[in-house]
Amino acid sequence: MALRSSGTCCAVRGCTNNQTKLNMWLQQQCVEHVPKTKRDCPCDKRYSFHRLPTDEEFKRIWLKNLNLKKPPKTLYVCSFHFVDKKPTEENPHPTLWLGYERPPEKKRRVLKRIYSSPTRTSDERDGSEEMNGDEESCTTLKPSCDVQTQWLDPEMEDHTYSKRQTIICRASTTPIPRLSCPVADSILKSDADSLLYTGIPHIAFQTLVTCLQPFAPSSSSMPVVDQILMTLMKLRLNLVMADLARRFKTSQGQVSKTVGIWIDIMAEHTKDLVIWLPCETIKAMLPEAFKEHFSNTTCVIDCSETVLQKAKNLDSRSESYSHYYANNTVKYLVAISPSGIIMFISDAYGGKCSDRYITQNSGFLDYLRPGNEVMGDRGFTIRDLLEERRVNLIIPAFTRKGCQLTNEEVTHTRRIAHARIHVERAIRRLKVYKILSQTVPISLIPKIDKILKICAGLVNLRSELISSEK
Repeated sequence: MALRSSGTCCAVRGCTNNQTKLNMWLQQQCVEHVPKTKRDCPCDKRYSFHRLPTDEEFKRIWLKNLNLKKPPKTLYVCSFHFVDKKPTEENPHPTLWLGYERPPEKKRRVLKRIYSSPTRTSDERDGSEEMNGDEESCTTLKPSCDVQTQWLDPEMEDHTYSKRQTIICRASTTPIPRLSCPVADSILKSDADSLLYTGIPHIAFQTLVTCLQPFAPSSSSMPVVDQILMTLMKLRLNLVMADLARRFKTSQGQVSKTVGIWIDIMAEHTKDLVIWLPCETIKAMLPEAFKEHFSNTTCVIDCSETVLQKAKNLDSRSESYSHYYANNTVKYLVAISPSGIIMFISDAYGGKCSDRYITQNSGFLDYLRPGNEVMGDRGFTIRDLLEERRVNLIIPAFTRKGCQLTNEEVTHTRRIAHARIHVERAIRRLKVYKILSQTVPISLIPKIDKILKICAGLVNLRSELISSEK
């Protein structure tokens, strides 16, 4: 049966030494000093107890070494756990047999400096003296060698994978980096290639690069045209980061960082591509489908959704769940002119939000003026919100209490559907960018509002070019 002690005990995990066991051992007769007991003989005690020091630094080290979840109020450690069998100046802390495996301490890597000046041998010096002073010769730096063996020192080759190969000329000590051609030159060779990878014609892509080049970050070594192409390929094709890294011959982390930076830059400097057109411009560009019956229509609105990667947070799942899609989605409002140009796109909301809530809180109503007409679907129950601004709402007719629609209401509904199809076509052009038609990863949710603005601007940029060509 194990002996229990109500007094002093060793606090180390797994150690059973206590004062009761020590007292029983001291009462035994010493073999060398008969008939004295071990308490009275000059022999060393089996073990002794040492209390937690009062010094704050020592106390912190003791508790860290013991690694106890709930240390006792009065803490003792027996002499078995000290190097010198007791706290000394050289070894004042318990470090032996602490009841758990301590992880090895991380050693700081020694910084080794590599000097760029090459060591010239006697043969090289002799050869250089014979050369003409006007001639320029270039030498590549030799790898460092170990002094004792004269072999290649492998430690000197460590961490050199990110360094560029440099060539130093004797006439000039300035390193000359080897420049590589942009990857965009090999990918974009025609309008078909540009439409496939960016969604806009090649001339529009070149214009976009020219406009955004002054705002490029100076820290990146990649050409600006490649950075912009990489970002547009992410939006247009929704390629994974590893695929983009392989295409542009860089690391996956660099691709993620570059795409994030350029989404912010493009959203800031392409927001002027999505503007609210004046009423005179809207009426001048009115299509035939609106001229006869809806000549005063200012805009056509509709909400669209994009599937979202399921979040781990249950509240986020609930807010983004859409019963229409039976999935987690982000929802946004799109308003177009009758000619098909996107004039407004809202921020992204959870799929749980209604069309009325998004219309009321997205800032769309601030663009409307008295006398305007807005065409929408049956889900936009916003007539009271528009009447406050003296704006007319055009929506299909409802059946009341199960009654059938009259012939006039059926005809009116068909005309609205024939005209309202333009907003569906605009949303289809918007979802040509697969970042909005496929599942959006959680990592891009903080930038989804900016992605919506960029895609809408690129859609308008392509539409204006096509209309000007026609």
